[in-house]
Formats: sequence, structure tokens, C-alpha cells
Amino acid sequence: MTLHYSLTPPTAAEFAALYAETGWAEWSPEAFERALAGSWVVCSARDDDGRLVGIGRLISDGALHAFVTEMIVAESARGGGIGSEILRMLVDESRRRGVDDIQLFAARGRAAFYERHGFAPRPADGPGMDVVAGG
Repeated sequence: MTLHYSLTPPTAAEFAALYAETGWAEWSPEAFERALAGSWVVCSARDDDGRLVGIGRLISDGALHAFVTEMIVAESARGGGIGSEILRMLVDESRRRGVDDIQLFAARGRAAFYERHGFAPRPADGPGMDVVAGG
């Protein structure tokens, strides 16, 4: 299988389908449209048939910080380096645009993947918190 990578966003329907296929979450079609519209950079990976098999997004202020979100690879396409290439392209594009502070939250069990690609966990006394339900 030959993979085709681009910085062209998928359609909201394709994005939603990949989300559903990988069990991430359920959102309305409008939410996927808004998410793509609010993205700074989107990297898409497609198979020979043009099917979306991977996506990664950056959100950013365009000057100081960029944040990697939704690194998703279809179950059937995992293990072939798709996530690595998407992440590389996102980091390279952010740096090309002049933003070197690139952050992310790693999903449970995925920190080693990001560490292999130059990311490091923040120290325990470092900044970073999440809002909790009812907070």
C-alpha cells in the first residue's frame, strides 16, 4: 500500500468517519466542520484508494505556541509509520511557520511514541492542568 500525505484537510464527514472507526468519540457533523475550520495545520494520510487512514491537527496562535491534537490512525493501517510521518510533517510545518513551541497531551500508553519523536514529559512541578467535571 502506497500512502499519500498532504497538508490538505479531509472533509468533515471523513474526519467523523475516522473518529468513529477508531472509537474516539461522537460529535455532531457541525463540530467536525468547526474543528477543521479552527485548525492551523491539518495533515492527512490517504491510501491508494483515497481513503483517509490518518490525521493530525495543529491548533495555534500562529506566533508563540502550537498544540498537536487528534493524532489518529485507522486500526487497519497502524504499525506502518503513518503516525510518525504525520507528526513529523506537523512539527516541520509549525517550525516553517516560525512556531517552535509545540505541545501535546499524550493519550494513555502513548507517551513513548512521542518521546521517540523528540517530545518530553513535563516535570511533575511543571505547568499543565485539565478542568474536571463540575469544576
